[in-house]
Parts: sequence; structure tokens; C-alpha cells
Amino acid sequence: MEKKFLTINGIRQTVIHHPDSMLADVLRNQIHVLGVKKGCGQGHCGACSVILNGKLTLSCIVRMERVPDESTILTVEGIGTPGKLHPIQAAFKLHGVAQCGFCTPGFVVSSYALLLENPKPSRQEIRDWFTKHHNVCRCNGYKPYVDALMEAAAVLRGEKKLEELIYKEPAENKVWGTSRPRPSEEAKVTGTWDFGADLAQKLPSDTLQCALVQSEVAHANILGIDTSEAEKMPGVFKVVTAKDVKGRNQITGLITFPTNKGDGWDRPILCDKKVFQIGDAMAIVCADTKEHAEAAAKLVKVELEVLPAYMSAPEAMADDAIEIHPGTPNIYFEQKTVKGEEVGPLFEKAAFVAEGDYYLQRQPHLTVEPDNGFAYMDEDGCLTIHSKSIGIHLHAAMIAEGMGISMDKLRLVENNAGGTFGYKFSPTLEALLGVACLATQRPVVLIYNYYQHMTYTGKRSPMFLHCKMGADKDGKLIAMEGDWFVDHGPYSEFGDLLTLRVNQFMGGGYNIPNIRGIGRTVCTNHIWGAAFRGYGSPQAYLASESCIDELAEKMGMDPFDLRYKNIYREGSTTPTGQKPDSLCFEKMFDTLKPYYEAAKEKARKESTPEFKKGVGISLGVYGCGLDGVDSAEAYAELTPEGKVIIFSSWGEHGQGNDAGALGTAHETLRTAGFTVDQIKLIFNDMKYTPNSGPAGGSRSQTMVGNAIKIACENLLAEMKKNDGTYRNFDEMKKDGKSTKVSGKFAMSDAVGCDDKAQGKPFMVYEYGLFMAEVTVETATGKTKVDKYTCYGDCGKINNYLIVEGQILGGCTQGIGLALSEDIEDYQKHTTMRGAGVPYCNDVPDEWDIRFFENPREYGPYGAGGVGELPLTSPHVAVINAIYNACGVRIRHLPAYPEKVLEGLKALKN
Repeated sequence: MEKKFLTINGIRQTVIHHPDSMLADVLRNQIHVLGVKKGCGQGHCGACSVILNGKLTLSCIVRMERVPDESTILTVEGIGTPGKLHPIQAAFKLHGVAQCGFCTPGFVVSSYALLLENPKPSRQEIRDWFTKHHNVCRCNGYKPYVDALMEAAAVLRGEKKLEELIYKEPAENKVWGTSRPRPSEEAKVTGTWDFGADLAQKLPSDTLQCALVQSEVAHANILGIDTSEAEKMPGVFKVVTAKDVKGRNQITGLITFPTNKGDGWDRPILCDKKVFQIGDAMAIVCADTKEHAEAAAKLVKVELEVLPAYMSAPEAMADDAIEIHPGTPNIYFEQKTVKGEEVGPLFEKAAFVAEGDYYLQRQPHLTVEPDNGFAYMDEDGCLTIHSKSIGIHLHAAMIAEGMGISMDKLRLVENNAGGTFGYKFSPTLEALLGVACLATQRPVVLIYNYYQHMTYTGKRSPMFLHCKMGADKDGKLIAMEGDWFVDHGPYSEFGDLLTLRVNQFMGGGYNIPNIRGIGRTVCTNHIWGAAFRGYGSPQAYLASESCIDELAEKMGMDPFDLRYKNIYREGSTTPTGQKPDSLCFEKMFDTLKPYYEAAKEKARKESTPEFKKGVGISLGVYGCGLDGVDSAEAYAELTPEGKVIIFSSWGEHGQGNDAGALGTAHETLRTAGFTVDQIKLIFNDMKYTPNSGPAGGSRSQTMVGNAIKIACENLLAEMKKNDGTYRNFDEMKKDGKSTKVSGKFAMSDAVGCDDKAQGKPFMVYEYGLFMAEVTVETATGKTKVDKYTCYGDCGKINNYLIVEGQILGGCTQGIGLALSEDIEDYQKHTTMRGAGVPYCNDVPDEWDIRFFENPREYGPYGAGGVGELPLTSPHVAVINAIYNACGVRIRHLPAYPEKVLEGLKALKN
């Protein structure tokens, strides 16, 4: 142990530490400076940034032995505080940079260090700085950070006033349709917004730290588990195994399709008979410290009989492959599309036909915050589990029986989440926490390291797809055929639904009267498949939006013109036979046309043999809701102080549930004179909030928004007097009126899809048109996106700041999907950098984002959703642009430089 004096945020403190401790851990765990976030733990993400003795430092990779005595350390807490924001923080708040907010304190510190060194940076110098210092934002696409920092720098130079960075509330008491910063923004930019690992620091002293015993092989029979040596280790309270689980020790995938050949009970909580993937948990060591738990976990002896591991769908589909789950075939679900006439004869008659095979990879979510949670028994005797769950009621139903607890004794709470982008649509560590808490009867904490986060949370399921399109001599699409199989990993939850998504969206955006397709869900031993933004549509559109480009080339048409001829117009139907709820594409294409032509001309003029430039487009459509009848509930309560509390389980990935709920509630309540500061929001605690459904499928603004609107309308109906004025709280009580009411909404007109994938799965859709402008370096094959354009129609917009942030972030993830992101190789791809996370310079600084607001009949105040839209097909615009630039068609993503280079060499030969 060593003793040092450190001056932290201006306060001199004595610190006694282990020399090999990391600075970030000492700051967080010993001094409780929780604005220092610990993300990757490997120096890849910048969330832990501090200024150490005047130098910007990644504190997660600096050992205390390298920190000199009498060092000075500045963290976000020393830069500005709530109510007294530094200009950097004020600008960040105004520009809405903090979506989930986990990376934001690191960006504040990094920005502060930059402006100390360079008070007047250019935009490119800012981008270079963030890239050099490994500041990762997975939510906002970086542009808002650059915009905000340019303004903050101007204030610090005296060229602008700080007041100009403060949002001005409209005089007409308006929130809906503005760019008001989200309510959580100030806490996020000051580092005072507590995430799960921050709350874990505030648990009682008897809390146990957990470490998992995990499989290092992908497929094996378990012959025995010996915990005796681990149980003797210092600080160990208990080693929990399957024998300690009171329930059936399985998580249900809630199979909803009767044609599914599995029963959904295929995912163990703690493996006792088999392991199905690398990382599967076989035991949980519960100890007084994390160090003691991890040391003991290494001594648990597991005897395995290794089985063949099928790490891709083709391997698992082979004739000699054994069943991964005995009794259930590895191909456990099929879904056909049957729309219009048989397509075979139509292809024979077609003037033009194109087809291709495509592969979309296992995209990692790459949240900066790793998965985490804790559990305890609450004051009512309920097992209470805190996590990043974005579907607390859904997850309770999935894990209760497996843990052996009744639903009325189970309470799930969502912590402030540092991004999920869909992986938390599935329960991850909730059941592990639950069984550990029940077995020990003590509070328990489990925080994944980044390797665990990458390997033991679900990923986007890879797909192998074939698409064939035919057109007549005039360029009208007459037929499409698709065939695809989904590598969904070993656990079936939502895999059938994912397969159906391709039926619903392949060819979406075009009036194709005749379609045949079949999709299959395949069980493998690679990382299990979970929801990811755009669920199923990135795979579907990789096939159809690539194929239509290839068809245009065969016809000698511009890809823009072929699309324009076939986009949704009056009389068009979707791949499921449904009438589109907005005919926005023609106006979008007409608006884009001159910019598209100008971009092509610019690319032609600026291309050189060394740097070839090109332009690509794509379009995407997605539904807002869960298939078929979807429902949500919210409460509204009038308080004695004259405020209204909104209770909902609107799950939060970082997309802005607070802004969404506030704007929707206020738009209803302002008719009775309520102001924004009279509305309070309570989210995501089963003790207090009703079942609003999970935050997935862009359903929240539509479904939960409608429920909130109805709850507020019901409350105003109770408050309203005969003379048109409104009762106060005391008058409500006196007149026997309810001060707390429910609002329930059901999308009853949605009927789902039949066995031919025909029907009305959603009543609200979102529509997008994308254009990428790229440069391909011919010597290396490296692609750079120079500018990105996205036109979107997601109905009437509640909050422009939030929606634009969603577009920027989603399209940035699409650029990563196109060019760099994958998790296939456990050696190469299990770090943030290794998996290809885009840094600031990997994303363009120039964007053109426009909204085409067509009100939705079924949306609250005409709103739809936006979350999925920007990750439907932005990647295909990049892929099409690469082809336009250099003639290389990438059908197997990502378009690594070596793949493009190989294609360039093939063209030469």
C-alpha cells in the first residue's frame, strides 16, 4: 500500500492505495468521484478522461504507481456543476449532445483540455483531438459535440455571451414541436446523472460482489462442477450454482409463433448440463470484494466434454450437424412470403433480372457503458433487480418462473442506461442477479468487464440472403424473390420475429406486386442474437437495396431513376400487402434530385486514379410497434401542489424518454394552463409504473405517447368543471374526483401477419431516403464517407433536437455497419477498437438532414417513431457509393479495406 496526497478538483486529499490500482478505480471506488465513468477499461472510449497534472489522461489505463505524489487532478465535477455550468457544458446542453450521457463527462474534460491548449480550434482540429484521445460517442454521431464546442470556444474568447447558450422557453407555453433540451441534459453534462455502476457505489456495506464462472468453449456437456476450493477463499460468502436455483433454471423466449419447432425454454440461467456458447455462466461467486470474487471464480473446477461447435449458420445446417438443443432441430423456424402471382414465370418474361447473394455481419452494439446491475430484497419483501432493462415487465415475465418466484414478488427497475441500442430488449444478467440475491439473501452487484459485455450480451444476428428482382422493359418492378437464413446463436428468444422482419421489409419502399420468399432461423454456437436498432431491416435492405442498384446497371438506368419509378404512390402496397400510411417518397426524391446530380458531378470532377469518389443512395421503411395488436398504459396524477406526475415504463436506451414523455404530456395539459415546470416524470419501476411495453421497434412515442396523452386527457376530464374551468386538488377531493387516473391505448387495427407474411403488422411506419458521398483510396481500399444525407418522415415531430440526434447517431452506426463493425473473431473483435467502433474522424462532418412531416392517423398529435429509421438502410447507401466510385460491389459486409482492394485488383485482372 502507498499513501499519496492528491489535489482533486481543488481539494487536497490523502489517498491510500495499491500501487497497481488504476487511477479510475481509485477515483471512483475510494474517493467516489463518479463523474469519471469506466467504460471499456482499455483506453479505447475516453469515458474515464481526467486532466492529470495538466495533461489529458485516460485514467482507466494509468496505474497509481505512475501518478506522482502531490499530483493535481481535474474531473468533470471540477469544471462545472448543476446551476453553474461551464460554457462547454452549457453549449453541450443546448445542442443536446448527451443522449444516453455516459460518454459526456469524458467529452467535457477532453474539450476543456483542448481549449486550454488551443482556444480557437477549427472543426477539423476538434475532430482530430477527439479521435486522437479516443473519445467515443455511440449515440450522437459526433457532429453535435463539434458544433457545441465551436460555440463554447467563442464564448470563452469573448466573442459570444454565455446567455446565448441558454435555451429560451417559447412565450406561448410550448414544448411540443420545439428543440428544447431534454430534462436530463444538465445532470448528464455535469456528470451527476447516476448510471448503474454509480448507484452500486451507494449500496449498503453488506452488499456482495459477484463474479461469473464462464465457459471458454462454445459447445460442451458439463460432467461436473467442483466449487470446494473456491468456497474456502477469503471473503467468499457463497458460490451459487444451478442446484441453488429454486425455479426451472431457464429463461423463456416467449415463443409466439405456433410453427416454431422449439418451446422457447432453451436458455439456462446457470448451465448445469450443457454450455451452448463461449461465456455461458455455470456459477456465480458472491464475495465481500470484487477482487476476492474474481480470484475465487478462477478456482471453480468444471469438467467438460467438448462437442462440435457450429459457429455459423451453414455449419449448423450441415447434414452431419448434431442438434444443439436435443429434440429441437437447428433450423427451428421458417416463414414464407406469398404475395401476388408465382414469380418464376414472371422472371422468365421479365425484360431485366438481377440477383445476388449477400451477407450482413454480427454487428456489436458497442455501448460505451458495459452491462451491469444489482439486486436486493426491498421493504415489501420483493426481489428487486436494477439493470439496463428497456422492458421491465417483459423481462419479469421471462425470468420469474426460471428463478422460482411469483410475479407479485418480483420488481424490476431500469437504471439510467448508458446506451443499449436494443441489446437490452433481452434480459442479460437480470436472472443471474436474481438467483444470487435469493440464494444469499444479501444485496448483490454484477458489473461486466468489456470482454464479458462483448461476448455475453446479444448481438445483431448475421444473415445470409439471396435476392432476385425482375422489371419490365419500362423499368417497372414486376417480381421479387428472397431466400435467407438467420444465424441467431444458441438461444431462440425473438429469433422467429427477426426472421419475419425480413419478410416484412425486403423490397420495402417499392410497389412490387408479386413476391415469394422464405426465411429460416438457425441455432448456432456463436454469440446469441438480440435486438439491435432496425431489427431485421439492415439485413433485408442490404439485399433489396443492393439488388435494385444491380438491376439498374443491367438496364442502363441511373439507380435514382429506377427507384423513383417504383416508389410508393397511390395504389401501392407494402411487402405484406398493406397500404402505406404516408406517400412521402415522391417529394423526398424530388427534393433530393438536384443535390444527387450535383453530388455525382462533384464526384466525377474530383475523382483521381488515387482517390475515386462516388455517390450511393438507398431507402428504408420500418414499422412503429410490436407486430399485431400492441398496447401501453400510463398514469397521470394531480398533486396537492398543483403539479402533474406522469408514471410510465417508457424504457430508455438514451433516445430521450424524458423529452418524449414531457412533450406529449405538456401538449395535452397546456390546454388547462399547465407549464413545463409543473410536470414531473417517473419512469421504469414496477412498484410505481404500469406496463407500457418494451422500448423497441420505434413504438414508444406512438404507443406510450398515446397512453400518456389519454391519461392526461382523462385527468383533465376529472378536473374540468361545468363552466369550462378546472378544479384544483382540494376541489377534486371535495367533489369525489380521481386525482390519479390511467391512460390505456391499444393499436387494435393492427392484425399481424398470416403464414404468408401478409397482413397489417403495424399501423404507423417511418420512411427514410439516404445518400452517401464517399472517397475510395485505391492504393489501400480504404473508404471514407465525406458527406451524408438523410431525409426522414416520422410523422409530426415532438422534439427536433432529439429526432435529429437520433438520425445522426443511427446513420453513424450505419456507416460503422458498412465499413468496420463486426464481432466474429473472439481474439480480434472483443474490444471496442477491435470491433471497429467509428471514431470522430471516421464519420463525416458534413450532413444534410431534413424532415418531411406527414401526420400519422394513429400517432399522438400525428407523431410516429424515429429510433429504427436511421439504421434501416444507411449502410447500403455507403456500399452503393463504393461501387459507384470504383466499380467494386461489396456483398459481404463489412467493406474492410482489404475486401475493396481485392475487388480493385480483380477488376484490373
